[in-house]
Order: sequence, then C-alpha cells, then structure tokens
Amino acid sequence: MNQILIAEDEERIAQFVRKGLKAHGFQPTVVSDGASALAHAMSGGYDLMVLDIGLPVLDGFTVLQRLRDVGSTLPVVILTARDSLSDRVAGLEGGADDYMSKPFGFDELLARIRLRLRRATGEAASADRLEHGDVGLDLRTRTATVAGREVELSAREFALAEVFLQHPGQVMSREQLLSRVWGYDFDPGSNVVDVYVRYLRKKLGADRIETVRGAGYRFRG
Repeated sequence: MNQILIAEDEERIAQFVRKGLKAHGFQPTVVSDGASALAHAMSGGYDLMVLDIGLPVLDGFTVLQRLRDVGSTLPVVILTARDSLSDRVAGLEGGADDYMSKPFGFDELLARIRLRLRRATGEAASADRLEHGDVGLDLRTRTATVAGREVELSAREFALAEVFLQHPGQVMSREQLLSRVWGYDFDPGSNVVDVYVRYLRKKLGADRIETVRGAGYRFRG
C-alpha cells in the first residue's frame, strides 16, 4: 500500500484528497504547514507527496528546494491555486514531477499520482506523453504540439486537452469534463466547458473537437 503525504493547509481540500486516495487503496497522511511537510518527506516513509505552494511556515517551493538539495528523489506532485506559466516553470525546474492547478478533478490527480508512482519504480516511461493523430501532449513539461509545432496552452486548456486525449473518439459529456477538469467545486450549470472548447479549437484546430448534439464533445484528432 503506497504511503502518500498530502501537504495542504486548506482543510476542505486536504480531506477531499485524503478520502479519495484512501478509497483507492492508498494510505494518505495530511500535514498543514511546510515545516511538517519537509520533516515528513525527509523521513523516508512516503512514496509520493502532493504539495501545495501556499503553505504556512515554509512555502511549497522552499520545501521542494530543500528536499532536492539533500538528494531526495521523492516524487512530488504540486497542487496549487497558483497557475501562472512562471509558477509552473519554477515548480518543474525546481524538481517537481508534476504540476496541477486548483480547482481540479480528482480523477486527473489520481491518474497523475499513479503515473509518478509507476515512473518511480521504472515502469511506463512512455506514459509521460499522450498522442492522437498529430496532436501531442508532454505531461512532464506541460507542452502541447500540433503537427510538430508547439502550441501554448493555459493550465486549464491543457487539462481539458489531456482528458480528450485520454479518451479519443469517446463522447465526453459536459458534466464529465466539468468533474475531471474543474473538480470538486464545479457548477453543473456553468458554460465554462463550452468556452474552453472554443479556446482549444482555436489553438488545436477547429475540426478536432466535434460537438455531439445533446451529448457532449468528442476528440477526433
């Protein structure tokens, strides 16, 4: 049973993640400040850490830096409300294995945790990349390409594209997309999916995402 350290100071989110991971067979531990996160992470008793950036005492960037400075290879998935490009770059270049922004979908977080745990044991290195047709996503660097040309996507656009590429040819309802990309506090009446599908069509190509009337959207690639 994998031991997962959750460093999160917002109680509602921490318990949401803890309960979800426990339901999927993990053994989660929650800490709410950076000093505790660093001490637990350096104990050697965990297989992965889910790390918030905005922690009290020590922020997540400092926790990550100190871990890597002492040679720790503990897989770290950053989970934060800070979703600017500069923050994502800082996190990944600072040694994070993945970077997710809030609000988030639990299924996506779970998939990323499982991926990093597989990589930590030397499995499925190719799973760092998703491809369908000439559209590709690099899950580690969070970059997208179309016909070999890099396309800049926001964090939310990338998350939506990732869900589509995980289910090519499958009709995804708006509710499914809201749950997976916007997560625990999505509004089922929101039109945010339609807005972001329009954004993706502009960047990936208008004909790649098909509207299925009354059902949702399908990625054709």
